[in-house]
Amino acid sequence: MKIATFNINGIKARLAALPEWLDQAQPDVVLLQEIKSVDEAFPRELFEDRGYCVETHGQKSFNGVAILSKLPLEDVDRGLPGDGSDEQARWIEATIIGKQAVRLCGLYLPNGNPVELDSAGQPVKGGKYDYKLRWMERMQQRAAELLASEEPVVMAGDYNIIPQAEDAKRPEAWREDALFRLESRAAFRRILNLGYTEAFRARVREPGHYSFWDYQAGAWNRNDGIRIDHLLLSPQAADLMRDCGIDKAVRGGDKPSDHVPVWIDLDL
Repeated sequence: MKIATFNINGIKARLAALPEWLDQAQPDVVLLQEIKSVDEAFPRELFEDRGYCVETHGQKSFNGVAILSKLPLEDVDRGLPGDGSDEQARWIEATIIGKQAVRLCGLYLPNGNPVELDSAGQPVKGGKYDYKLRWMERMQQRAAELLASEEPVVMAGDYNIIPQAEDAKRPEAWREDALFRLESRAAFRRILNLGYTEAFRARVREPGHYSFWDYQAGAWNRNDGIRIDHLLLSPQAADLMRDCGIDKAVRGGDKPSDHVPVWIDLDL
């Protein structure tokens, strides 16, 4: 079973590029981020005609996540638990049944910029960086709960985290950015240390592999990228992984997203 994550940076802008990739790559499940659409306006028929079940958690003009699946989706939940006042559409969960049940979590982790710090060097309460770190605390709690189920779990999406220096062409340029600050990477590591496997790094160790290239300053042509789209696997899911990859060529297509798909193949 091929499961992919893809930040499409606006469904309206990707009405040609996304179906083209689906037809070529033939993923069984796709977790989308930044659909930037309310649920009612999402073009479901475009994907249902290709055999996908569609579940969305949308928001007008910003954020928004979705799941496309060639298998039925069960027990769909929307929104990251832990803060009932959080109205940002960044988390969706569902279960698919192959040879066995797999719990899927599609996420769009907050960017966190600009980084606002107080005089003591701590994130300013209510600022975007504070929101990012608090969101990651909630995610850690949910990740621990999912592990307790002892079922295969896949948490995939745009994490807005550069885990290590080798995940950026120019790590020095990101040192004070919310994507690479020590607090961000430590929060990501705490989630991994619960017992999750970061799929791509379980297969590929060398630097030079990226999933995002900015539209500005010729970043794509210079391969000036970062790797911020990740799939985290519970032990039960990691045992099923047969392969993992990044569809880099998608970035060179017509009207591309600034992200590309990252995928895993599970023995399901």
